[in-house]
Amino acid sequence: MKKLSLTVMSLILLVACGKKEEQAAPTVMPYKVVNVSKSNTSLIAEYPATLEGVTDIDIRAKVDGYIEKIYVQEGQEVKKGQLLFKLETQTADQEASAAKAKVAAAQVEVNRLKPLVERNIISDVQLETAKANLASAKSTYQSIIARINYATIKSPVNGIVGTLPLRLGSYVSSQTTEPLTRISDVSTIYAYFSVNEKQQLDFTMTAEGKTFQEKINRLPMVNLILSNGETYSQKGKIETVSGQANTQTGSFNVRASFANGNKLLRSGGSGTIQIPTKLTDVILIPQNATIEMQDKRVVLTVDKENKVKAIPIEVRAVPGGQFFVVDKGLNINDKILIEGVGIVAEGTEIKPQLVDYTTIINTEKEKVN
Repeated sequence: MKKLSLTVMSLILLVACGKKEEQAAPTVMPYKVVNVSKSNTSLIAEYPATLEGVTDIDIRAKVDGYIEKIYVQEGQEVKKGQLLFKLETQTADQEASAAKAKVAAAQVEVNRLKPLVERNIISDVQLETAKANLASAKSTYQSIIARINYATIKSPVNGIVGTLPLRLGSYVSSQTTEPLTRISDVSTIYAYFSVNEKQQLDFTMTAEGKTFQEKINRLPMVNLILSNGETYSQKGKIETVSGQANTQTGSFNVRASFANGNKLLRSGGSGTIQIPTKLTDVILIPQNATIEMQDKRVVLTVDKENKVKAIPIEVRAVPGGQFFVVDKGLNINDKILIEGVGIVAEGTEIKPQLVDYTTIINTEKEKVN
């Protein structure tokens, strides 16, 4: 009986140990994965820009004088030929009166000598001298009148009045450093920005056209994000790209134009240009399939033994916040986790549940729309 009891006890212990071993074995959990493939998408590149009108003309005095009248206000819309400023002309008016009198006197002298020459009483030399004096007097008078006219300053173009740094009574001359104001024609606004060589190639190589200018002409319309974060209502068109890169910065200067019928945009403003770029046959993955780890973007891949491995990747965000374009780190047909990211530890064995790549991409796109 004792031997039997020992045998039974041994069996019970073996069964109990077996159960403990079964309980200690880790459970392989199922997680959804996809085989990486290629897709098409569009990216939005952003560039800080400065805004300028079609023309920005500094208004300066051509003659010396004190500002007698200011006819406009800062920010006022003016027409070509509209009065802006009037300079004091009292001295010039007096000079004009004196010069006009000299013209009259010279004309009298010419009139007096003409009949004497005709009757051969005096020589032609005296008459010619008198005529020369008359021409000189007229020239002096016209010069003074021009100075008086220059004292009345008009707008050379339709536009918006800038700041008025000088006030009534200020003395100005053609040598005054600061302009009286600036008139900006803002019927169209130019947005100037810079791109590096890679960026320039990114948005021109994808455009249709045989020549560089044809590609520029066929670039997609661009958006302007204003300084308050709002998107400007009118789309713009890229018109020019500088012919060569800046030797110091390696950047190209680009100009886009925007219609500005409501005069909302003003010269000197700033904004951000958004340029859409079409990408074909690129690796596209959901953003929620990645995590940030030690300042790096990481995706979890599954190896041949179904173990999880963290792979650093280089990405560009797609507008909408749902996708990344992967530029480096993944290859076609790599398996990546789209479930349990941030929970499953590296090295963990999983049971992959393969999900169709196209289905995942289309599902995420529907969320954006």
